Amino acid sequence: MLKNILLISCATGLAACAQLGAPGAGLSDAPVQSAGDPWFDNAQTVLAARKKVKPITGRAKNVILFVADGMDPTTVAAARIFDGQSRGEEGEENLLSFEQFPYIAMSKTYTTDHQVADSAGTMSAMVTGVKTKSGVLSVTDAVRHGDCASALAAVTPTLGELAEQAAMSVGVISTAEITHATPGAVYAHSADRWWATDARMPEEAKAAGCKDIARQLIEFPYGDGLDLALGGGRAHFLPAAASDPEDDGATGARSDNHDLTAEWTAKSDEHLFVWNETQLAAAPANAKILGLFERSHLEFEADRAEDKGGEPSLEQMTRKAIEILSKNPNGFFLMVEAGKVDHAHHMGNAYQALSDTQEYAQAVAAARALTSENDTLIVVTADHGHTMAFQGYPIKGNDIFGLASDIDDSGVVAPILARDGKPYTTLGYANGPGTVFAPGIDLSDGRPAPDAVKEKTYRQQALVPTGGETHGGQDVTIYASGPRAYLFGGVVEQNYIFHVIDDALNLRKRANEGNR
Repeated sequence: MLKNILLISCATGLAACAQLGAPGAGLSDAPVQSAGDPWFDNAQTVLAARKKVKPITGRAKNVILFVADGMDPTTVAAARIFDGQSRGEEGEENLLSFEQFPYIAMSKTYTTDHQVADSAGTMSAMVTGVKTKSGVLSVTDAVRHGDCASALAAVTPTLGELAEQAAMSVGVISTAEITHATPGAVYAHSADRWWATDARMPEEAKAAGCKDIARQLIEFPYGDGLDLALGGGRAHFLPAAASDPEDDGATGARSDNHDLTAEWTAKSDEHLFVWNETQLAAAPANAKILGLFERSHLEFEADRAEDKGGEPSLEQMTRKAIEILSKNPNGFFLMVEAGKVDHAHHMGNAYQALSDTQEYAQAVAAARALTSENDTLIVVTADHGHTMAFQGYPIKGNDIFGLASDIDDSGVVAPILARDGKPYTTLGYANGPGTVFAPGIDLSDGRPAPDAVKEKTYRQQALVPTGGETHGGQDVTIYASGPRAYLFGGVVEQNYIFHVIDDALNLRKRANEGNR
């Protein structure tokens, strides 16, 4: 039982903190809180529920690692409100599915050579257990960027490889190209994250024995190979002479004349290649599926219904993956990426970023409903942050995409004006294509007033003029549920995620035993 509690707010300065901490500084006549206030009662309910949480200390059978590319805490807070407002609520009290997980930690996202990292170095840390440079996939810090020989000498095992060696099933899902940095780090090793296809590789790298990332997916040498890969990037798997099945006049991008989709289906009768939602839904539960639903990246969730070929949602792909992978009595490892959150931020487009985060939360909810927390560890996190700002003093329930507005004593709601006499939106960016200093913008009257709109293509105002909005260097959150989830807490290095997953599955030991 605690004897003393001292809760100090230092908002008024260190001197005030010192005074509060001095003997006799307490408020002995303070009133006692009582039930009846809804906020007080709700907090008591949460406290009671929290007291009932018991850590699951046993091993996990399955692990699902969810990564929303670029989903920093600001994105989560804004998406939480957007999700609530999309149902007609004010939004602030809402919680996304993963925010209800019992354990959280903060992850430091820097790489060994950058304060502000990219997805390649950060995801490599999560799936290999070691930090490395930006721009490379699942190799140690000994690698020299773009140098094939140094990469071949610096290969480090990934969760996907270890799981296959332990006779588990392995799946990879992304709304980006399946060869992109986040999914690619699960199954590939590369001195350059952009070597998605042989046509992008220098001749000396090919001669030195390095393989492009798409080819590494098809030729994955561990266990019985990958069981499922769903995402975009169809062009990287088709030869330049092959017509794309969806986009008229478009072709593949490979220069070696290899049709990797055909090489996938030639592996066995169970190996299927699909390129649209209908085909994916029809695939049997014993199939090993390569699903490539766009020539490049998938559509934003808000645009998905307009896709010509018909794309599955992230939730649909997650459900199908669990249906297939869960057939293995030895368990499975599944990585699910919401890659388009990052793409929207790079465009300075908050609507698409939050919409894709909302879909990501629905995929997490589906995964939790389809599995048991007694045998499945679910880890939800991001690889890095962005520069989106949640700003001003808008009133509660204010449209998250609207102008920051306040209410006066007479009940009139009006936009809050900045010192230049113009309104501003609640969400903005520190840099990016929405910059007020972009070429061609008339600044004779100062900063242009932003539009009070919420079209899905709208770019929020930004300050520093950059062609694309950049990543941010802030910590990101880890949310966890299931066996060994209690091991997440405090502020940790990003590569710690691998070590918890490895511990939950006893993975390295099982993989070593499987190789004997």
